[in-house]
Amino acid sequence: MSLLPVLKRQLLRSSSKSFATIANHDSQDLPLSGIRVLELGQLIAGPFAGQLLAHFGAEVIKVEPPKTGDPLRVWRELDVDGTSPWFRSIARNKKSVAVDLRKPEGRDLVRQLAIKSDVIIENFKPGTLERWSLGPDTLHQHNPSLIFTRVSGYGQTGPWAPRPGYASVCEAESGFRYINGFPDSRSGGLSGPPVRPNISLGDSIAGLHAAFGTVLALLQRQNKLKFNPKATGSTVDVSIVESMLNLMEGIIPEYDRKGKTRGPSGSSVTGIVPTNAYPCLPASSAPDVPCYVVIGANGDTIYKRLMDTIGRSDLTGPDYLQNHHRVKKQVEIEEAISAWTAKHSAEEVIDIMNKTGVPVGRVVTVKEVVENEQNQARGAVQDVPVHSAKGGSWNVKMQSIFPLLDGVDAKPKWAGPDLGFHTDEVLRDSLGLGEDAVSKLRVEGIIG
Repeated sequence: MSLLPVLKRQLLRSSSKSFATIANHDSQDLPLSGIRVLELGQLIAGPFAGQLLAHFGAEVIKVEPPKTGDPLRVWRELDVDGTSPWFRSIARNKKSVAVDLRKPEGRDLVRQLAIKSDVIIENFKPGTLERWSLGPDTLHQHNPSLIFTRVSGYGQTGPWAPRPGYASVCEAESGFRYINGFPDSRSGGLSGPPVRPNISLGDSIAGLHAAFGTVLALLQRQNKLKFNPKATGSTVDVSIVESMLNLMEGIIPEYDRKGKTRGPSGSSVTGIVPTNAYPCLPASSAPDVPCYVVIGANGDTIYKRLMDTIGRSDLTGPDYLQNHHRVKKQVEIEEAISAWTAKHSAEEVIDIMNKTGVPVGRVVTVKEVVENEQNQARGAVQDVPVHSAKGGSWNVKMQSIFPLLDGVDAKPKWAGPDLGFHTDEVLRDSLGLGEDAVSKLRVEGIIG
């Protein structure tokens, strides 16, 4: 027998509770305290937005399929309990609720949670929530001020909206991949395939846009409700392609006004000189490992200090005075800097450049990031507790959350929880379900 009628009776008894009533009691001083977010997305783009909101005080309820959970739980390296540390990072400060959205009863549970929420974050293929009767047209009838933050490859509209859009593909379609790699000396285009950063950049950039858009929508709703208590919530339509386009600086206007098609530039940046990666002597502890520093001396006075320091004052003066002068002489400038750095260790270059006031940094590994004194002083890497039913408790290091806000303690409070860790708590406290109703749902496989 279906439990749906029982659920509806219990939910009706609890429907007088306003949405956004449950928040973490230790997060009351955070900017998003009192905001409830229902996260229906998986993998990276939507969940990264949820992570950012959770850190700043929102109660983020992550809905996952029973038994398997978010696929990210088993991506890349696995910890002693079989869960990916990557998932532990991106799901920190969230509550995990295991509900089967493939079943009508599961969708009804999520519908009732949505009625009591402020925001839904989802990154399904456009149209999926509508097929499940969980789209804006349906849910706004019950919760008019609900905000929908929707992340997809190409957006909710347009001829490409139905296409599946992973970050890698969208990075290519945004033009971003074309400008990454090494240039062909004849055409100026790519010499070989583009170089990809070894992260899911497009997903994270889309997640940033989704979090930003969500906060804007919350502010907009707050202003609307001052004048109209029945004001409807808005939809935040985030496209991965468009999020990457937002990073493309002057590339489109340069093409429009000057007919220029910017191509790849290796480790430098087209039209800005000098800023590049320069070789140094290998470290004595790793003589076979190439070592590089990045020097950014494109400011006019900084450039002169750099060239005077490396003994190449002959490359200063009127012909090198401003950036557009130096662009014409990029090859000789870069060769002069490389010839000097190649005779010094990275430590020597950094010490000399810091004393001279020239921006410099070593190209470092994650080990050096974790051990960096600046990162340690700023708390940029945190030890976050993991409580696993399978493997006990331990801490895992992960990057903290940024930006830092004065007077706001937005540190990670717990790592991504076990699958369904908060299912009973949320159904009981948010929807008013009793133990018998929850047990029945679990027996029928609707929750995990």
